[in-house]
Amino acid sequence: MLSIFIYICAIIDYKTTVLIYIRKCINMVLKKYTTQDISFWRITISLALASFFVFASLYAVQPLLPLFVREFNVTVSEATLTLSLPVIGLIIGLIVIGFLSDRLGRVAFIKYSLIIAVIPFFFIPLLDAFSLIVILRFLQGFTLAGLPAAALAYINEEIDRPHIGVATALYIASNALGGMVGRVMAGYLSDRFSWEVAFYSFAGLGLIVVILVFLFLPKSRFFQPSDLSFRRDIEGMLVHFKNPKLLTVIGMGLILQLAFTSVWTFLPFHLEAEPYSLSVKTISYTFFAYGFGVFGAPFAGWLAGIFGLKRVRIAGILVLSAGIFITLSPPLPLIIIGLCVMCLGFFTAHSLTASTVAEQATHHKGSAASLYLVAYYIGVSMGSTVVGPLWNLAGWNAVIIFAGILPTAYLGLVMIYQKRAENRSMEG
Repeated sequence: MLSIFIYICAIIDYKTTVLIYIRKCINMVLKKYTTQDISFWRITISLALASFFVFASLYAVQPLLPLFVREFNVTVSEATLTLSLPVIGLIIGLIVIGFLSDRLGRVAFIKYSLIIAVIPFFFIPLLDAFSLIVILRFLQGFTLAGLPAAALAYINEEIDRPHIGVATALYIASNALGGMVGRVMAGYLSDRFSWEVAFYSFAGLGLIVVILVFLFLPKSRFFQPSDLSFRRDIEGMLVHFKNPKLLTVIGMGLILQLAFTSVWTFLPFHLEAEPYSLSVKTISYTFFAYGFGVFGAPFAGWLAGIFGLKRVRIAGILVLSAGIFITLSPPLPLIIIGLCVMCLGFFTAHSLTASTVAEQATHHKGSAASLYLVAYYIGVSMGSTVVGPLWNLAGWNAVIIFAGILPTAYLGLVMIYQKRAENRSMEG
């Protein structure tokens, strides 16, 4: 009986070995996509459209916060939960769906997470209870994570290395473009019609994107399921907590987004009040400042190649703070100039900080990038909710002073820490 069992196991093991060998042979024959292949553009355009929708959906509520305060009779801090809780859901989704996509594949999670993420846009306008709206937004944030959790890994698996940069750049540019258009579109439609019409419009946009992604996104050809346990994945991530230099860079992602989101979250409340008294539609136009970010990130990469990544990254942080402080000026044109300068500095600093994470991580670079994303989105959540008491206490000036000082203060502390660490290593 034992010999029969051993024989069966040998057959199973043999078949498994043969399947692995066949897969390797197929992968050797198949070539990864380049810009010359139609499938390269199918991947790139599909992911760009999906990214556009995901980030438009996530940030669409930002110009609508004053509307929620009035319509549902909630506080400013409660209204900001429609942004902060979806971001928390996104953070959880990045971890959970990222783990599952490493084992079950990329394309299915990208496609079906988009479908599920569209559904709340149909139901939220029908609800009268603000608490239910917040819960649906949280669930929507979790499902939206399917794209960022799998997209970059999918690009790296299916596209030839020299051409990955093109696909990645278009994908990331779509993040900023989606965030900008989503805010402007929501503000315009809400002012012209109602916020319910805006949400139904996002539902329609989402359905169009889902159909296009299902039609054009190619199947994975080079996906290799991970056989690591969840515990091993966590252990690989925890290794980074023993690298203080890397942690300071990851922390910068949180600080940058905390400062940036603080300004944008409370800007609508500032501009709807006296002496500006702007409409939601007009306020939403200020989000066109994001256009400086769409072009700023690639431009920062070019400058980093000339002057060095560290110098340009520090310059981006200083420009970010300078732009924030400019918005303290009462004249509306100066506020708009400040927002443009702020966006240029933020996207410069953010893109190069993300590159620094990959540079500082000596191993488990994927988990290091995931940690940076988690810190980054924690910053979004904190900037939209934690700063609320500061707004209630002292208004716009307090928020801007806090947001302007924070990045440069953190940068100064990091530089002092690194200098002392270098001196200790030299003495040792």
